Amino acid sequence: MTTTLNEYQLRRTGTRFGAEINGIDLRVPVSEGIRESLVRDFREHKVLVFRGQHLSPDQQVDAVRIFDEPFDHPTAVRHSENPLVYPYDVKTTGKASTWHIGGLWRNPPFSIESLVFEEVSELGGNTLWADLQAAYDDLSEPYKELLEGVSAVYDSDSRHYAQGAEKGKIETTIEHPLVRLDRNGRKGLFISSSALGLTGLPESEGRSVLAFLLSHASSPQYTIRFGWSAGDFVLWNNLATWHYAIDDYGTGPRRYRKVLAAEAS
Repeated sequence: MTTTLNEYQLRRTGTRFGAEINGIDLRVPVSEGIRESLVRDFREHKVLVFRGQHLSPDQQVDAVRIFDEPFDHPTAVRHSENPLVYPYDVKTTGKASTWHIGGLWRNPPFSIESLVFEEVSELGGNTLWADLQAAYDDLSEPYKELLEGVSAVYDSDSRHYAQGAEKGKIETTIEHPLVRLDRNGRKGLFISSSALGLTGLPESEGRSVLAFLLSHASSPQYTIRFGWSAGDFVLWNNLATWHYAIDDYGTGPRRYRKVLAAEAS
């Protein structure tokens, strides 16, 4: 379904969430009316894809700033043209082929993650997102009550989350509630495959609940899938979705630039 909104068109890409935006050039400043419309669409659809934008590092930062304030990552490798841009090349940084949420080392985690693709394989390399709010909605009321007051534990060392970093010994941890209320007014699960365990439940019950939630939240019924071309720009609500970069392209290329957004901790 395609909807025309002022100066651009929105095409929904999933029944629950996700949309492509066409007819807008993010290389030039947008009007206040367009900005407000894009923010509303982002809060509703959670993942927005802008094809063929070919944004420079500075333009990517400006595009993210439409939605939230870009975040200065303390340990990430920075782009030479803009310190708020973080370059990745999977040949040196490795691949992140697990269901995950970014920025779990801090509180709050990143509100937004964004990518500009510079080089991609001819085939494969798609990305999946799952709607954690829809996954929460489909839980039974007794299970929702169980999750209130339960948190997941994660590694809190920001050095372990930089490009190509090797995971060292986990010495400090941080907790995030399993259920969070988003700015769009909806509750959702908040869980990542890097969770070390759960608090608020006996250990044996926590292991069972964690395994169920990881499986439930990645169910195909909650997912959307995008393939990429060089120049594509995507941003997503990192607090209401999680994502998975499919590793089916072997030794093929995959270079991209990341810009983050986050509230002050």
